Amino acid sequence: MKHTEDFKRETVRIALSSGLSRTRVAADLGIGKSTLAKWIVNYRPDEPA
Repeated sequence: MKHTEDFKRETVRIALSSGLSRTRVAADLGIGKSTLAKWIVNYRPDEPA
């Protein structure tokens, strides 16, 4: 199943801001932990300069 860009961005936002473990976020959303880690690298919001 291919996930949309919006789904990936929202997943990263949840993972970074929810206070839940990445393992829990991945399990709750039905994706693998390694997939979540890859999305975080690719979709992390830019850090302020």
